[in-house]
Amino acid sequence: MIKSMTGYGRGVVTLGGREFTVELRSVNNRYLDCSVRLPRLVSFAEDAVKQAVKASVSRGKVDVFISLRSEGAEDAKVELNTVALEGYLKAMSRMVTEYDVRDDISVSTLSRMPEMFLVEKPEVDEEQLQKDLLTAVSVALEGYDAMRVREGQALDADLRSRGQTILELVAQVEQGNAQTVQDYRTRLENKLREVLENTAIDESRILTEAAIFADKVAVDEETVRLRSHLQQMNTMLDGGGAVGRKLDFLLQEMNREANTIGSKCTDVKLARIVVDIKAELEKIREQTQNIE
Repeated sequence: MIKSMTGYGRGVVTLGGREFTVELRSVNNRYLDCSVRLPRLVSFAEDAVKQAVKASVSRGKVDVFISLRSEGAEDAKVELNTVALEGYLKAMSRMVTEYDVRDDISVSTLSRMPEMFLVEKPEVDEEQLQKDLLTAVSVALEGYDAMRVREGQALDADLRSRGQTILELVAQVEQGNAQTVQDYRTRLENKLREVLENTAIDESRILTEAAIFADKVAVDEETVRLRSHLQQMNTMLDGGGAVGRKLDFLLQEMNREANTIGSKCTDVKLARIVVDIKAELEKIREQTQNIE
């Protein structure tokens, strides 16, 4: 089945005393463009997250947002550096007594001094942390992929419906084209009768002129190719996968055939039908821009 390039997924997983929240959003893009925003604690896992996304997504601009909250995980220990504190106090007291500086020493002032606190951070098992993070990424990808599949099903139905509409319009063009040749022959014969009056009409000349006109306005080759392209589109949809780019190329061929048919149609009614065909092809083109 085909998938849409637009989607959203969210995964929340609590492992090792930490809550991982992962959100994925994507929009259309010609190629895969993945950006990841994550906390400093797990910044080392950015490439692993991108690889996980790449394994599930072929095309689109994907933004991944990761947040991390500790729940019972070992916190950093902060201790007062008594040696530094005593040194600062001694120096400041000397400033007061020897240099007549106003004594405004406070906890706030001392806490801003360099190396006033000793921070002992717990060791982090990066391998386990990355594994836990990727578990949350996997959960988010599942929801994200499910949404893309649902949208892909809607796109599939719409493309098939529009393809069927084009086939019906092509049938009208083929039928109308044959009638156009017949009408031309009738007009030609009536014109000759009017000009020549009672003079015998050369039937072979009429047949020749009608044949030349029929060859000029014939659209059989173009309609056959257009039908073939539409069948190929359905085959691609049946196969599923990342077919968006292939469909885009196929649409170019369909438009080329439609333009050629339009250039050969001399009848106003047929020209209007060709316009309808082009309008449906344009709608298909717009939809293929959403397909992975």
